[in-house]
Amino acid sequence: MTDVTQSRPLGVSRPDLAVTDLPGPEEVFGVQRIGPKELFKYAVGPSLIALGISVGSGEWLLGPQAVGQYGFVGVGWVITISALLQTFYNVECSRYVLATGEVPVVGWGRVPPGFKFWVPLSVFVVIFAFIAGGWAASAGQGLYALVHGVAPPKGAEEPRLWAIALLVLVFVITALARRISRVLELANWVMVSAILITLLVIDLFVVPFEQWWEAIRGFVTPAAPPAGITATQLGGLAGFTALASGLNWYVMGHYRDKGYGMGYRAGFISGMRGSRSELLASGVTFPDDAKNTALWKRWYRLLLVDMWGVFFVGAMLGMLLPTMLMARAVEMTGQRPTTANVPTFVATALNEEYGRPMFILVLVIGVLILFSTQLGIFEAMVRVTTDAAHATSPRLRRLVEGDPRRFYYPFMLALLVVIGIVLHLAVPVELVQWSANMSNLGALIYPFLLMYLNSRLPKAARPRWWHYVILVLNFLFFGFFFVNFIADFLGEPLVTF
Repeated sequence: MTDVTQSRPLGVSRPDLAVTDLPGPEEVFGVQRIGPKELFKYAVGPSLIALGISVGSGEWLLGPQAVGQYGFVGVGWVITISALLQTFYNVECSRYVLATGEVPVVGWGRVPPGFKFWVPLSVFVVIFAFIAGGWAASAGQGLYALVHGVAPPKGAEEPRLWAIALLVLVFVITALARRISRVLELANWVMVSAILITLLVIDLFVVPFEQWWEAIRGFVTPAAPPAGITATQLGGLAGFTALASGLNWYVMGHYRDKGYGMGYRAGFISGMRGSRSELLASGVTFPDDAKNTALWKRWYRLLLVDMWGVFFVGAMLGMLLPTMLMARAVEMTGQRPTTANVPTFVATALNEEYGRPMFILVLVIGVLILFSTQLGIFEAMVRVTTDAAHATSPRLRRLVEGDPRRFYYPFMLALLVVIGIVLHLAVPVELVQWSANMSNLGALIYPFLLMYLNSRLPKAARPRWWHYVILVLNFLFFGFFFVNFIADFLGEPLVTF
């Protein structure tokens, strides 16, 4: 074991990183070897939390709405580009977590001018993007339709009450956990598997082969956006395909809690029922030697499997399957979805064609999809704020006696109240579009912060030159949509196709 009294400077304004050896995956997961069974039983996990969020607002609302209004050609290509860029960005964010044990919101504080600027700004950006609660309000609409058998009337209060009830359920799930990240993984294993398998069966049953081919061709064929669609609509779709474009980092901290790489040395946030775990205020990294280089390569391969093998594949299926259902619903009804009815449009259309059981099944899947998003986003807002406050405020650490749960749960309750008020302000899909375009703001900022940090990691963990090129592409692609969104908000969009 390397002497833990060694340290390594990284950036500004934050303590040096302690230096010690990387743990082996077998040590972290408590197994003799990492074979296929152990891989999926123990190592895969953070990607599922990300996928639970991913298969939600974009895949069930914005993607189907765009396809329902404009078709696959030109829309599907934007989805594919977004998913590719975001998965790569996820890997780069997670690279930092694995190499230092620090979550991104804490790591940003090492970038000039320092944590007093970047950490509060980053917490604000995440809260500002997601506090609108469109994901929660949409889940409430689906639950209302499931209970009453009809879509909610415009302006109805009951769907908002259901949305608040689901927020309370998120609090209960995390409160009953021993280890919060593990409970979220298990919940998303169940929900994501049920969602994708059920959607696949429904699509095979109701969608003709010609539409399958049209959808797949639309996803892989470069094409100009369809006539009439605005860059703002495409920006919302691009922002919430996969995760949240420039703000994907808000969920990558689960690799620390999972114990990936140096995350195992840094600690995790335990649930109310779990034993208190020490959570380091500053990170830990590894020395540049042959032993740790070999261990790093093993952890990086596990990360690639988790992100590309689970998250990317799941995100693409999660967008393809609902959009095909929407296209079929539009064809059957001769109508197009609106921002007001898109959460229940498919269920209503299939009810007319296939009867009540199909209506109920699709609504259940819709509620599961939106609740998995709600679970991940709500918890992530609390997690990001808790990690930021715990790492940067010695006074808070003394106040909570080093136990971040004493901040985590009261803040979650306070945030629940605020979101319950905010989600009354607009229709759900409009709130989701706001969040998606605000997420694109992150693409103007965080790829460059990430390049600064990752270029200063131990040599074995540093990205190759072309990784930086792809991060710049994230900046250009998603950044354009944010600039357009601001122009549209102030007057006219930059582009209408």
